Amino acid sequence: MNTILIGLCLVIFTSMSLKPKRIIFFGDSITQQGVSKMGYITLLKKSLDSSKYEVMGAGVGGNKIYDLYLRLEDDVLNKKPDLVVIYVGINDVWHKQSSHTGTDYDKYLKFYQALINKIQGIGSKVVLCTPSVIGEKKDGTNEMDADLNKYAEGIRQLAAKNNLPVCDLRKVFAEYEANHNPEDKEKDVLTKDRVHLNEKGNQLVAEQLLPLVK
Repeated sequence: MNTILIGLCLVIFTSMSLKPKRIIFFGDSITQQGVSKMGYITLLKKSLDSSKYEVMGAGVGGNKIYDLYLRLEDDVLNKKPDLVVIYVGINDVWHKQSSHTGTDYDKYLKFYQALINKIQGIGSKVVLCTPSVIGEKKDGTNEMDADLNKYAEGIRQLAAKNNLPVCDLRKVFAEYEANHNPEDKEKDVLTKDRVHLNEKGNQLVAEQLLPLVK
C-alpha cells in the first residue's frame, strides 16, 4: 500500500514539476509586434526552454492603461499566468498630443495599481516596464520626453511601493541613444518610426527582460 502511495505521489510531483511557467506579455502595439518573427517576445521564447516556459503575447495596438484594465480578465486572468509583464504608457502620453485622448498622470497610476492588485489577486507575479521612447533624439529634446520621464518615474515608484521588479526601458533606451546615436537621429536607431521597435530595439528589450522572467 505504501509503495502504491509513494508511486502516486511521485507521479503527481513529477507532473506538477513539469508544468511550464506561463508568462504573458501585456501591452499595446509594441507588445503586439513583439510576437512577430524578430519581435522581442519571439526572441525571449527562443532563449527559454520550451519545456519549462510557455510564452504568450497579449498586445493590442492603440491600447492605453484603461484598455488593459478592461480586457484584463479575458486576456490575462482567465489564462492563469504565473507571471505577467506589463509594458504600457506610450499611448497614454502620445495620444494626449495626437488625438487628445491620452491618460492623465494620476489616472494612469490608479489604473496601473488596479492592474497590479488584480493580477496579484490570482497569485500571479508581476514585472513592470517603463515606457521607452517617442522619438530617439538625445538629451531630452524629443517633444514628449518630459511626460515620458514623469510616467516612467511613476512606474518606478509603483514598483518600489509594491516590491516588484522593474525593467527600466526608459533609462536603458536613453543610455543606448547617448552612446549609439551620434547624429541625433529621430528614428532608425532602436525604432523604425520613433516608437515601434526595429530589430536592434527588439533585441535590447529581450536582453533586458530575460533575467526578469526566468
